[in-house]
Amino acid sequence: MDSQEKRSILIIYTGGTIGMINEPLTGSLVPVDFKEISSQLPELRKFDLNLHTYTFNPPVDSSNITPDFWIELAKVIEREYNNHDGFVILHGTDTMCYTASALSFMLKNLNKPVIFTGSQLPIGVLRTDGKENLLTAIEIAAERKNKQAMVPEVGIFFQNKLYRGNRTSKHNAEYFNAFVSENYPPLAEAGISIHYNYGAIHYPVNEKPLKVHTDLNDQVAILKLFPGIRQEFVHAVLSLPWIKGVVLETFGAGNASTDESFIGEIRSACERGVIILNVTQCPAGRVNPGKYETSRLLHEAGVINGRDLTTEAAVTKLMFLLGEYASPDAVKEKLNRSVSGEITL
Repeated sequence: MDSQEKRSILIIYTGGTIGMINEPLTGSLVPVDFKEISSQLPELRKFDLNLHTYTFNPPVDSSNITPDFWIELAKVIEREYNNHDGFVILHGTDTMCYTASALSFMLKNLNKPVIFTGSQLPIGVLRTDGKENLLTAIEIAAERKNKQAMVPEVGIFFQNKLYRGNRTSKHNAEYFNAFVSENYPPLAEAGISIHYNYGAIHYPVNEKPLKVHTDLNDQVAILKLFPGIRQEFVHAVLSLPWIKGVVLETFGAGNASTDESFIGEIRSACERGVIILNVTQCPAGRVNPGKYETSRLLHEAGVINGRDLTTEAAVTKLMFLLGEYASPDAVKEKLNRSVSGEITL
């Protein structure tokens, strides 16, 4: 770590398991103020850093996260951006990948770390994973080399690995290794030392002022295919009067039924201007339109190739682009580009 001025890190507590306690009457876990967390972590005082905190009031369980919350969180970072060298965001695990993906699109020209973390067990529990996650996330957020932040992007740190936020999905609700990034390597791995994967980290070529985009359009839906899905259901989703974009979760390498009634619904929606983005249901791999007849027909009907996007990144990228551009053609063109490292071209 560069040993010049003492660095400043802002810890933003949004809610989540890491700061929860048992509610006496119901026995359910409810979020509490960050003071409850800091009281469990005397190790925080050992950092040679200026640590500051911001707590959402009231804290938000991650199941209650909305696009309005993403906007509020982005605005907190915007207000505090010039006052701190990095940010650590404590967030519930259930929707952490959605929030991290959204912020990766909303925070343009980011050149400071924004590291999400949390835990599977509350920090006051004896076997909690929260302490190690938080302490290491702070260390990563403060790390610099040659006056450059070591990881100047939105990441998720959990159980010894730092992933790019918009490449990550939650895959485990039981064990501490809650997250995976199947289509992109870790940005860093923490053992006795923290090893950074410099080739995988995005470093800005030119430093530009942070620009925060807060125009999000939530008129999107996810349509997950399954054997026997009824035409009436597909029609009902694609015909919603407010629908602007649909993430279509297909089989394998982007495959779907070739039944004309199904393809007809897809084609009709595309012709009406609904943007349909094809992503695979598989945890790893990518959409490859044309590899099979069952994917070629979707492509010919007007469906956009989502390549190796995660569902979380696909949903938030659609919301972001639909908020930025009025023209469906402009949105489609941007969907075929990498906005913040979310797809492999």
